[in-house]
Amino acid sequence: MKRSDIFAAIIIGEVSAWLILLVFKNIRLELPFWWIIPVILPILSLIGMWLASILGKRLFIIYQASKFLLVGILNTLIDLGILNFLILITGMASGLAFSFFKGASFLVAVVNSYFWNKFWTFKKKETTKDPKEFAQFFVVALIGLGINVLIASFIVNVIGPQFGLSEKIWANLGAIAATFFGMTWNFLGYKFIVFK
Repeated sequence: MKRSDIFAAIIIGEVSAWLILLVFKNIRLELPFWWIIPVILPILSLIGMWLASILGKRLFIIYQASKFLLVGILNTLIDLGILNFLILITGMASGLAFSFFKGASFLVAVVNSYFWNKFWTFKKKETTKDPKEFAQFFVVALIGLGINVLIASFIVNVIGPQFGLSEKIWANLGAIAATFFGMTWNFLGYKFIVFK
């Protein structure tokens, strides 16, 4: 495992931990030992990447997919963190405001995804500006945005809160469900179209 992979796993784990705490604050989930999350997540991220590097010696795509998964977790938490921050400061967790918040949070996560996946996951060394690559990335991301926002908005605004869950928790569940569909599309698009 390279030094850059060690640092990346630790950074992703730490940032993810603080974003989780922001989400928990918005949905009013209080943890008695909250301080353990920023300590344990970087360690777990590092252990996960170490195990992936061992398995990746036999089949490289396992290591690459593990990097994509770790970046995907960070992107999901950036998406959820920004979404929850916007819900927290406005008090609006449904309707058109939710769809707007979800679109904005997804776009920030996609920009983050571009840089992490280009330079770390798929190790694209060139730093020159390639308009074709950016255009491909933009199209894949735009389709991912549509998938993500449509599924999340459908779950939140059409289906609505179920099982006695609060509007804020339901908004997060809708966002998470949409993320799985968007992440699948993005991995395939980035691997086979943008960073092939």
